[in-house]
Amino acid sequence: MSQPTHAVRVRATPDQARERLRTALAGARGGDNRRRIVRALAERPRNANRLAGDLSLDYKTVRHHLSVLKEADAVTKGGDRYGAVYLLTPRLRQHWDVVEATGDGDGAEG
Repeated sequence: MSQPTHAVRVRATPDQARERLRTALAGARGGDNRRRIVRALAERPRNANRLAGDLSLDYKTVRHHLSVLKEADAVTKGGDRYGAVYLLTPRLRQHWDVVEATGDGDGAEG
């Protein structure tokens, strides 16, 4: 009988974490909207529907960008139910200079 395998999450070094954030926020496709989302969440936690309305973006677009940001450890979801709010992670707050260095986030890119 084989032993069950378990996923092991390896912690990123600070340099790797910064690079993951930089890649997510400065990407040629979507980086601008991800910065807009991050800045909105810095003001206050919001759910995907509220973000879509506040930023005049399609709901599915917001969900995609939130998924990318979650993968980069930039946001976390507060709850698992529909309407759960997203918050910035301590890692993103620690590396806020990456947000500042990647642009102003005022455009309307998809």
